[in-house]
Amino acid sequence: MQLPSRRRPARSLSALSLACAGAVALAGCSGTADADAAGAGDDGLTIVAAFYPLAWLSEQVAGDLADVISLTPDGAEPHEYELTPRDVAATAEADAVVFLPTLQPAVDAAVEQQAADRAFDAGEAADLSLTYEAHDHEHSDGEHAEEEHAEEHADEPVTDPHFWHDPMRMADVGDALAEHLATVDEANAERYTANAADLRAQLAELDGEFRDGLADCAARELVTSHSAFGYLADAYDLEQFGISGLAPDEEPSTDALTEATEFVREHGVRTIYFETLVSPAVADTVARETGAQTRQLDPIEGLTDQSQGTDYLEVMRANLADLRTGQQCS
Repeated sequence: MQLPSRRRPARSLSALSLACAGAVALAGCSGTADADAAGAGDDGLTIVAAFYPLAWLSEQVAGDLADVISLTPDGAEPHEYELTPRDVAATAEADAVVFLPTLQPAVDAAVEQQAADRAFDAGEAADLSLTYEAHDHEHSDGEHAEEEHAEEHADEPVTDPHFWHDPMRMADVGDALAEHLATVDEANAERYTANAADLRAQLAELDGEFRDGLADCAARELVTSHSAFGYLADAYDLEQFGISGLAPDEEPSTDALTEATEFVREHGVRTIYFETLVSPAVADTVARETGAQTRQLDPIEGLTDQSQGTDYLEVMRANLADLRTGQQCS
């Protein structure tokens, strides 16, 4: 059962007026902070989380003991988001910063420069055990200044960061975050531990629903436009085939599209999944070539008007319903 909300949802910094702090003040900062932002954390901790899943997790573990701020605004693609001066200022002022290394290089840099002693590495707690070997991708002239370097390392496996599609990895991160917050706020250590235990119970229930719901499916092959569902596939005995790479803005080459088309035909795949926040063009292309249908599968990297739910748990359950239909589960 989902716990009732005890705190307002994590706020995107684009909606706040945060005072610019001395060393991190940059041109364009507002001279006046609004009352809500100025008072953030007066009665508890201020936690800055890199993007939505980490913000939601932080809210569950901290409860009403902290004010949680998400660096990535609603509707923004986390992989592509560049921090504003106010984002950097908030990172410098936070009591704790929850981030996922390598997913957002701009956040990594801000953490290193402003909050290395207060940062919580969610990836370490999640045990990022999956790696991805990239397809060959095309780039337009002048795009991606580091393309030559990337090509030199194209055969090197890249760690898959998308752990939040496995509820039990989320639970592990919740437990570790509770331990971290207990070191920051020792007086409330027991409450953080209790909140994490409640969260684990909710996530274990969700995990059970996925195991039951995906146990008997006609198709085990999961073809997605973006390789964001490896941990979900690993947890529930599915085989992910991502047409594009780990970054959703990667454009697959002609060879990669041909490979995807052949995979769909060979395995009789009937559904190609596209995502919120990115164009469905890649999924549509393969679907047209194979006669498959397309269906939305939310990577839950941020909530939008297109999200099929108002929080992580609701969107995960909506994803389960779409998977059961797309994978022909009984």
